[in-house]
Amino acid sequence: MAVRRQYRGGTVPLPLVAVALATVLLSTGCSGDGAVATAGPPTAAGPSRPGRAAVRAAVDELARAGTARVRTAMEMVSGHTRVTIEGRGAFDLARRTGQLRVTLPPGADGAPPGERRLVRELVTPGALYMRNRAGVPGDKWVRVDTTSLPDGNLVTGGATDPVTAAQLLRGAHRMAYAGATELDGVRVWRYSGVVDIERAAAGAPPLARRQLKAAEKGFSGHMVPFDAYLDEQGRLRMVQHRFTFAADPDSPPDADYAVSSTTRLHAFGTRVRIAMPETGDIWTGRIAAP
Repeated sequence: MAVRRQYRGGTVPLPLVAVALATVLLSTGCSGDGAVATAGPPTAAGPSRPGRAAVRAAVDELARAGTARVRTAMEMVSGHTRVTIEGRGAFDLARRTGQLRVTLPPGADGAPPGERRLVRELVTPGALYMRNRAGVPGDKWVRVDTTSLPDGNLVTGGATDPVTAAQLLRGAHRMAYAGATELDGVRVWRYSGVVDIERAAAGAPPLARRQLKAAEKGFSGHMVPFDAYLDEQGRLRMVQHRFTFAADPDSPPDADYAVSSTTRLHAFGTRVRIAMPETGDIWTGRIAAP
């Protein structure tokens, strides 16, 4: 699997999850380790659960919550090979802006064998900023227009940010209640179903709509299975989306990549301070992503 794409700061880099998988395939041919966040055992009866309508309204409830800390895990599977990218950060959910520190698998994105590259990311409406990518000076950021990405930045950055993950749920249907459990000591209710990306885009605000409409053609079909966990206040505590996309436009369906993206929120109301890069800190040179 050898893909080489030239890009200039502000255009489209290869998805971090694809870069990570390529590294593992080329170097070891083995499956990677890493766990996607999962819920604990069911708890006893407690507060009343939110209804199905709360799933579609999750993005609005997050905006009212203000801020939160975030943990992400993105697992990609191709054949018998599996890699996981993990992230941690904090988001201003009302302003749809946040920061993540994304840890790649050992040796990925130009890191020496056995070492894990830590990529800093700033997520804003319509743009993703990344620092410490291969081929970029250490003190510079790469800016990507997320409305131009073929996946709408659902997987490109190695994490699905909580606002975009919640925006997807606007298109949720065929939902079923799947029981109660606990996350971080909080009682939550799980709903399973599928997201129609086209329907989600139609119900999203303008900038998010452009981003989701870009994603409509970036995957193998616009129906995405999900599991969403809501607390008593209707706040999204965890959501997992399962995407598939083709390794190559001409490849058969059984060659598709499967990407499971988990976004987990906690510590609502935490203080979040985000400093955006100055114009002179944004890299405009041409680099290559392996």
